[in-house]
Amino acid sequence: QVRLVESGGGSVQTGGSLRLSCFCFGGTISRYYMGWFRQAPGKEREAVATISLTGGTTSYADSVKGRFTISRDNTQNTLFLQMNSLKPEDTAMYYCAAVYSGAWRGLATSFNIWGQGTQVSVSS
Repeated sequence: QVRLVESGGGSVQTGGSLRLSCFCFGGTISRYYMGWFRQAPGKEREAVATISLTGGTTSYADSVKGRFTISRDNTQNTLFLQMNSLKPEDTAMYYCAAVYSGAWRGLATSFNIWGQGTQVSVSS
C-alpha cells in the first residue's frame, strides 16, 4: 500500500521561500506520476504542478509559473516543490498526489493517491 507523507510547510512572510517534500512509503516512486495540489479554506482543491515519471515533463498552474518548481528524486523516493516569491494567496493546505503510470490519463483528475497535507501560510 503506497503512502505519501508531506513535510516542509510553515509560515513565512510575502516574498519568502519554502521547500515541500513528499516521501513515498510502500512503493517505488519511479512508477508513479506525481503532483502537488492545494486547497485554501472555502475553495476547491486545485492542481499546482505535475511531473512525469522521470521528471522530464512538468506542468504548472498559471498562478505559480516562474515561482514554483516541482522536481523528484527517484533514488530517494521523494517529490519536491520549491516555492519562491510566496504571496498571501498561496496560503493553503498542500497535498502530494500520485497515480500509477498505467492509470495516468494526462489529467489532474487521474491522481488517486493522496497524502495528508502540509500547511503553508504566507503573511503580508
